[in-house]
Amino acid sequence: MNRFFALSRTTHGILDIAAPGFCALLWLGAFPPFYVVILSLFTAFAAYTSIYTLNDLVGMRGDREKFSGSGINPGYSVEASALRYPLAQNALGIQSAMVWFSAWYALALIGSYFLNPTIIIIILAATFLEIIYCLLFKVTYLRTLVSGLVKAAGPVAAVYVVNPNPHLPFLLLQLAWLICWEIGGQNIPADWNDVVEDRRVNAKTIPLHFGPRKAGLIVIITLSLAIITSLLLPLISPIPLGIPYVAATLLAGFFLLLQPGYELYQSGENHLAARLFDKASYYPLTQLAIITVFVLATFVL
Repeated sequence: MNRFFALSRTTHGILDIAAPGFCALLWLGAFPPFYVVILSLFTAFAAYTSIYTLNDLVGMRGDREKFSGSGINPGYSVEASALRYPLAQNALGIQSAMVWFSAWYALALIGSYFLNPTIIIIILAATFLEIIYCLLFKVTYLRTLVSGLVKAAGPVAAVYVVNPNPHLPFLLLQLAWLICWEIGGQNIPADWNDVVEDRRVNAKTIPLHFGPRKAGLIVIITLSLAIITSLLLPLISPIPLGIPYVAATLLAGFFLLLQPGYELYQSGENHLAARLFDKASYYPLTQLAIITVFVLATFVL
């Protein structure tokens, strides 16, 4: 099973589930019924598992070309595994990967139907965008914007679980926050980590197109925007979050995003890109912990 979990990047996927959890609590201001929580967790796990698997399936040829010279690079702690890219390493067959993807994708669609049929449309859109993202590997660095939309799909779906008719401006605010976090804290650092391999196959990424200095500046700008928009997110919640919440989310953004982002901008070293990716991966989980404390405090008081 380790090869299948490596294929679907399960460790990273589990961390990603924190973002939908945070958004659901933010919009509802309370905990959903227990059965909704369980079904939502299962559906989110199935969706992230299938979409990450799809990434490796569609990008298999490029991954094999990319790592044909020096082998799989060490990666970073969240995704550091000797089994990274099992399809590219021929550690897993395509048919097995297709069955794995199809099973989890079907479960994600079924779960979405029972939560809110609208979510099926979101999953289908995320699937299409993920395919586009992979196909743009050698076409344009602007594919990073597509990556932001894919990563935002899960949290947007979570909103529709707790609010069937969300206020559009607030939804766009959440979308902007997620896209900025994904681009500056996940997508660019991941590409930075693979810059040697990507250059060999003429890939189009922000670190390769702009160079380390400008890419680092883009990281700083997007992460700063992520922190600024995070300070506006309390406007969405039906419960008063107040200054203590803003202070907590500001600290989370500084230590998990801005500080490691600035270190990367200053040095341009690959291992600092990996460090930023790791810390940014825990940012949604930290936000979930913060909002949970405030929701509990509201419930108790």
